Amino acid sequence: MTGHDSGGSLHRGLKRRHMTMIGLGGVISAGLFVSSGKVIADTGPAALVAYALGGLIVILVMRMLGEMAAARPSAGSFADYARTALGPRAGFLVGWCYWLFAIVAVAFEGVAGAKLLHSLSGGIPVLPTAVALLAALTAANLVSVRLFGETEFWLASTKVVVIVAFLGAGTLYVLGLWPSDGAGAGLATLTEHGGFAPKGWGAVLPALVTVLFSYFGAEIVTIAAAESAEPAKEVARATLRVVWRVLIFYVGSVLVILVVVPWNRVPANGTDSPFATAIAELGVPGAATLMTWVILVAVVSVMNAALYAASRVLCAMAARGDAPAAAARVRASGVPAPALLGGAVLALVLMVAAFAAGDDAFDLLINTAGLLVLLLYVFVALSQLRLRRRMETESPELLRLRMWGFPWLSRVVVALLVLAFAAVASSAEALPVVGAVAAAVGGTLLAYEIKSRHKEATDAVA
Repeated sequence: MTGHDSGGSLHRGLKRRHMTMIGLGGVISAGLFVSSGKVIADTGPAALVAYALGGLIVILVMRMLGEMAAARPSAGSFADYARTALGPRAGFLVGWCYWLFAIVAVAFEGVAGAKLLHSLSGGIPVLPTAVALLAALTAANLVSVRLFGETEFWLASTKVVVIVAFLGAGTLYVLGLWPSDGAGAGLATLTEHGGFAPKGWGAVLPALVTVLFSYFGAEIVTIAAAESAEPAKEVARATLRVVWRVLIFYVGSVLVILVVVPWNRVPANGTDSPFATAIAELGVPGAATLMTWVILVAVVSVMNAALYAASRVLCAMAARGDAPAAAARVRASGVPAPALLGGAVLALVLMVAAFAAGDDAFDLLINTAGLLVLLLYVFVALSQLRLRRRMETESPELLRLRMWGFPWLSRVVVALLVLAFAAVASSAEALPVVGAVAAAVGGTLLAYEIKSRHKEATDAVA
């Protein structure tokens, strides 16, 4: 991918330790620290099943994505594989939907981070602070991919240390080795308050929208691999590690929360963290303040990673004629500056608009992004099914990493995703969200048709 302004191209400036932490910490989003409360409130202890099922889907999708990325490393990731496997229309749709999803994540996390700083400082204004966070991270990403890697390395390291400490304390509590009332009660709280699934098993599938949004970041390592020294090896390592990361970090953390705090006492307001409630129950002094700072780190990390991913995907799309040509320009430092700045501008617009409209607007954004994830994952699975067949015939040597149980397990993933989408879309409350997703998809396809007809007319004149 060569730029027009400086002759630059994307650099392979990410080291193994950067890739390790991007993969390790990328899956730990602010959604885990805060949104887990909503999932628990909607499902009860059955939230464990929602996170395990969502984690299984992410693991299998990552394996499929890893198979394609190891064979054909690309900063365009989703979009490039969909384009190659399913045609240019699919590539256009997937690329723009993922870009929109990533920018929504930037906007949401920016305002969430500003609200956290507002509570910590006792009154700094939210919107200016959100803009300042966005500006700082955009500036850091503009310098070089190496600086992005360093920033994400330290942010992810902090998240991993906190999660490991939380899991350790929770394990001691369950075993009765923690100095706190209730320690040693085992797993009794999972069934004492209305049973394991007090809201019914039908509540699990709709909860997947929030769960999958929380898993944002797992796929970024396959995008970043294109800028690492050994793309195929790094993708292989990352997709293998995602299995235990999901099981330990997410399912393990939610289990600790549910064991320490009865599910009906877990905060679900989207502001207070279930982790803070659990740590306070364990008797850790300053729990609320400690977790607020940790969540702030997670917010900044997600913003940083989402800005990076959005810029690389947009740059790759522009190089293929699916986005404005200016977005394909890459500085001598290896940074696609126009693509990065374009994403930051839209994130800023979404921040201001959603902040002005209130919390309902942010709920709509998050749920829309969650449904877009389901849609994107379906395209990943369909792309892998098509490309695997093609590679087995044309270039089997490229299959350095293989999807388990092909083709049946890939088909099971598609069925699960379609089932989850249908479960969410069938509820009356989801109508505005489904409408927003339909508008995004319809608008994207309309833009593709306009672009295609314009190109045909231009070629005919030429």
